Parts: sequence; structure tokens; C-alpha cells
Amino acid sequence: MTLFVDKREALEKVFVPTDTEMPAGKPRSLTRDAMRRLFANKAAVVSLVLLALIVLAALIGPLLVPYDYETPDWSAFGAPPSIESGHYFGTDQNGRDLLARTLYGTRVSLLVAVIATTVSVIVGVLYGAISGFVGGRVDQAMMRFVDVMYALPYILFVILLMVIFGRNVYLLFAAIGLLEWLTMARIVRGQTLSLKEREFVEAARASGVATFPIILRHIVPNLVGPVVIYATLTIPEIVITESFLSYLGFGVQEPLTSLGTLISEGSDLLEVSPWLLLFPGGFLVTLLLAFAFVGDGLRDAFDPKDR
Repeated sequence: MTLFVDKREALEKVFVPTDTEMPAGKPRSLTRDAMRRLFANKAAVVSLVLLALIVLAALIGPLLVPYDYETPDWSAFGAPPSIESGHYFGTDQNGRDLLARTLYGTRVSLLVAVIATTVSVIVGVLYGAISGFVGGRVDQAMMRFVDVMYALPYILFVILLMVIFGRNVYLLFAAIGLLEWLTMARIVRGQTLSLKEREFVEAARASGVATFPIILRHIVPNLVGPVVIYATLTIPEIVITESFLSYLGFGVQEPLTSLGTLISEGSDLLEVSPWLLLFPGGFLVTLLLAFAFVGDGLRDAFDPKDR
């Protein structure tokens, strides 16, 4: 009897966890675990801080600068950067303060990045996920439509939209986003074709879940990695597209400005006034690198393979 009791106690020590072995605190969710991995990425954290500073500078900076972004200083035309005059980034050929214009241009470029990329991601993810998950003739018809859209002249299509609906800056952002979803849809479709054969999707089908809820609850959350990567690559392309349209007269109109417009203007005066290109270019490069590192950190944090 004593031997039986000793064996039972030994088995309980091996197979039954004690209070000290149980995890303390609340159980970790997938989101909390992803946030922990994100904040462990030093490059992503530094980039988040830089993005926060750039956003604050774009929103609050124009209110603190002593000069307006559109009012010229009649005593300083094409003046170099100077602390004494208060033009810390210098002025352009029309006497307008470059610091104020750079901060305001950063605000417009951030609007381009947020609005156009959001539109592109939403349309591309839903379109590609539905096409890949449904498959068959529906998939073929949807992808042939994408091929037809690829064949159309991209810039000409945006210009046509601006001519028809008017030169509204927010409409411009939405139009760019509505034409940037094509590659996103193809990437999402390819990922969906492999995901829909996974066990968790088959289990959802067997339990009677409808097609669209499966796409939203099981397919789309597992596409975070590829979507974030391509979204970070889409941002500089959108900024360049907006700059080109502004150069043609169909984008941001004076007195409004953007980083792309400032870089386009500064490149023509690089030998005479290099500060007109260096300061807006530095802001744009910092902004794009920060977006890239944050996107890479989010990919590593939310990648289902790393969970």
C-alpha cells in the first residue's frame, strides 16, 4: 500500500503542474504577442518614433514657423538657409519660406500615403481574396479584368478621371489608390490559392461557415505579411505618381505643395540653390525609410509562421 502511494505521488509530481509552473498573469493573445515582437525590433521602434515626429511636425510645425507657406518675403528671394533671418531652410525663387513649405508638403504627402494606400489595400485585398478563394470561372473573369486594366495607360487614366470629376486633391488621392490595387490583387490571389487548402479553412468549411466570413476571418488575417510589405513599396510609387501629375498640372495646385512638387522644383535649381532639393529630399527619404522599417517590423511581428 505504501509503495502504491509513493508511485502515485511521483506521477503527480511529473504530470500535474504545480502553482509555480503555471504562467503568471493574463494569457498572451496573438495580438499582444505580435506587439511584443514588434517593440523588440529596434529598427521598427526607431522608425515609429521618427514617423511620430514627422507627423507632429507636419501637423503642428506650420503653426510654429514665423512665415507662411504661401506668403513671399519681399526682402529674401532665393535666400540660403540662415538663422538670423528666420529662414532656417532658406527661401525659394519667389521668396517663400522653404521650411514652412516643406512641413506643409509633408502633410500633403502623408495624406497621399494614407488615403491612396488605404484605398489600394482595401480594394486589392478584397478583390484578390475573393478571386483566389472562389476560383473557377469567377477567378478567370476577375483576373482577365485585371489584365485589361494593366493594358490601359495608367497616367492617362488618372488624367481622364481628373478631367471628368474636376481637380479635387482628395479625388486625386482616391484615383491613384483605385489604380494601384492591381498588383496588390495579384499578390493576394496567389497567397489565397495556397491558404484555402489549409486545415483551418477546411475545418471552417466543414462547420458550415459561409464563404465571405471565411475570407474575412481566416484568409485576410493570414495575408498581413505580404500586404504590409507591398503597401510599404506602394507608398513611394504613389508619391512619385503624385509628383509627376503635379508637374503636368493635374496634381496638387499652387499655392498648395507636396514633397514631390518641392523636389521637382528644386531639381531644376540644384546648381544655383541646392537647399531647395536637399531639405525636401531629406524629409522624403526619411519618411520612406521609416515606412519601410515599420512595414518590415510589422511583417515579422504578424507573420503566422513565427507564432
